[in-house]
Amino acid sequence: MIRIFNHYVHRSAVRSMLFDMTMLLAVAIAVLSLQAGSLNLAAPLVGTHVVSFAAFLFLVSSVSGLYESNSAGELSLARSCARALMVLVVTLPLAYAVFGLLPPSFANPQLVQFTIMAGVSAMIVRRVYVSHATTASHARTRILIFGAGQPALTVASALKASDPNANIVGFVPGPNEAQPTVPAGQLLSVRGSLSQTATELEVDEIVVALTERRAGSMPLRQLLDCKLSGVKVYDLNTHFEKTLGQIRVDFLNAGWLIFGDGFNQGALRTFVKRVFDIVSASILIILSAPVMLLTAILIKVESKGPVFYRQERVGLNGSSFNVTKFRSMRTDAEKDGKPRWAQANDDRVTRVGNFIRRVRIDELPQLFNVLQGEMSLVGPRPERPFFVQQLTQDIPFYAVRHSVKPGVTGWAQVRYHYGATVEDSQEKLQYDLYYVKNHTLFLDLVVLMETVGVVLTGKGAR
Repeated sequence: MIRIFNHYVHRSAVRSMLFDMTMLLAVAIAVLSLQAGSLNLAAPLVGTHVVSFAAFLFLVSSVSGLYESNSAGELSLARSCARALMVLVVTLPLAYAVFGLLPPSFANPQLVQFTIMAGVSAMIVRRVYVSHATTASHARTRILIFGAGQPALTVASALKASDPNANIVGFVPGPNEAQPTVPAGQLLSVRGSLSQTATELEVDEIVVALTERRAGSMPLRQLLDCKLSGVKVYDLNTHFEKTLGQIRVDFLNAGWLIFGDGFNQGALRTFVKRVFDIVSASILIILSAPVMLLTAILIKVESKGPVFYRQERVGLNGSSFNVTKFRSMRTDAEKDGKPRWAQANDDRVTRVGNFIRRVRIDELPQLFNVLQGEMSLVGPRPERPFFVQQLTQDIPFYAVRHSVKPGVTGWAQVRYHYGATVEDSQEKLQYDLYYVKNHTLFLDLVVLMETVGVVLTGKGAR
């Protein structure tokens, strides 16, 4: 994993992006230089044509999910091909148009157009192949898990599900782990010190996942020797943070949050985020105005009642505000006065409501909450006071999510499906904690790009 502006990104994804963009630029510059007669004559077109098109291609590919990890095999080849086809349908006509605007001095503009289009097609086909190809064994990260209890099994399961480059070489029991949970066949016998064992096994990383960490359970000197010899050593919380983009509350302690990095809520970050919110929300309101007008008409035609639905939610520092959404349920959805989470195939949802919830149109009026300063474009989703009171009692560190403004979309929304139970709320909190700890403008842009992909696929809607 590579940390970019506090956010962890898969090293393989970064390599793929850089390789694709470099190859596209190389092909474009080469064909332009050949047609122009020299590199100097082609150079002005690199900025106006090549770089701008490459940036658009990167944006479309990222939004479509072409660079998402498919380590768990959840993405079928058919879906990958469908995504690739969508990217080609959008980018190939643009490539034809952009590179059709070449100066008259070019001998054969059509050759440039079709060469670029062929290069883009080859790049997209390669992306589909790479996402379904088996990672070469020599390129995988060799990981030793120090621990043999349930936490160690949890780490192993997370690695296998999330990181195609992870190669778990085995488990080493801690000094006080007399009854390991890990199967005996996966346990390693330490020959000499831990650092010697790591060297013999050519280990790249050690994840410390001990059942207990009291005095005598943590061989600090041996772990330090491992780190000094070039082996990366991670504790359990840091491992989950970098690998899954979440902070696990079941292994979390307040000391890790207090003494670790992150949680930068400075004045500069607040100012930059506010300016970004105002500019982005204003643009989105203008662009979505026709959609919002049509939605309002359809809601009014289908059922009696107000177009908008206002509900009290908990925001920054626990303060309350009224969130505004398009009404997607019947007016008597909670006629008994008891708050309820939305369920799958909820019979309270109207026909229009079912559609606008699936493509997230019902959330658009919250852009006005953003302009008013009650919400941000990106942040933890605001919850109702009734549920906040319950979840604060049931889930450790739940109140931490209220240290930033709630968002129209968030890291938890693009990482996890819609939650309708306390267990779901705990899973989502783990992503919210990651966002609160590591939020930057870069992470906000990542969330917004992934939100577009979620909207296009309707993933996780209810």
